[in-house]
Amino acid sequence: MQRSGLLSKVTFLSAPRALADWAPLPIRLIVGFGFVAHGYAKVSRGPETFGVVLDTLGVPLPQLLAWLTTLVELVGGAAVLAGAFIPLVSVPMAIVLLAALFTVHARYGFFSVKFVEVNANGIKFGSVGYEIVLLYLAGLLMLVIGGPGRLSFDTWSIELKGLLRLAPQREGRGWPPGPTRRRRKRLDRPHEPTRQAPDRPFGLSA
Repeated sequence: MQRSGLLSKVTFLSAPRALADWAPLPIRLIVGFGFVAHGYAKVSRGPETFGVVLDTLGVPLPQLLAWLTTLVELVGGAAVLAGAFIPLVSVPMAIVLLAALFTVHARYGFFSVKFVEVNANGIKFGSVGYEIVLLYLAGLLMLVIGGPGRLSFDTWSIELKGLLRLAPQREGRGWPPGPTRRRRKRLDRPHEPTRQAPDRPFGLSA
């Protein structure tokens, strides 16, 4: 009895299913926008500049990887924003995040926001840890497992495929609706001449 009461309370406090379908949308927006913003920043400065940073870190093929990273961030971020092909684009996006985690952020610890100095000019922050990288990875993993949710290309394509799959079945069952079975039988019968009642003497009833 206590367990059933606890489950009923949890069910009452949880969001309705119709509202839960919208939960991936804000995650898609922040993850997709974040990747597009980083990719656009690399394009505006020139991917060659990012290649110099990778070369300084000792990454092999720095210029090639700089261009590939920029492409992954732009295309992958746009795909996440649209909710399109997320299980596919999440693989190179996760590789970019893991590479950034182990080559740059891991040495600076967990926290991404570190106060180094506060003066009259404002706040000076320290090196960025891997906290934000883990949040991005968690967001991608959630979208892959739980789906992109509402207002997404993947959801619309699945719904469209379902409608197209049901269309032949509906046609086989008489969809769109046409004449009923009884009416169809009447229409299929050959025309029968009307029968006239035999003449009876006046004053007699049947």
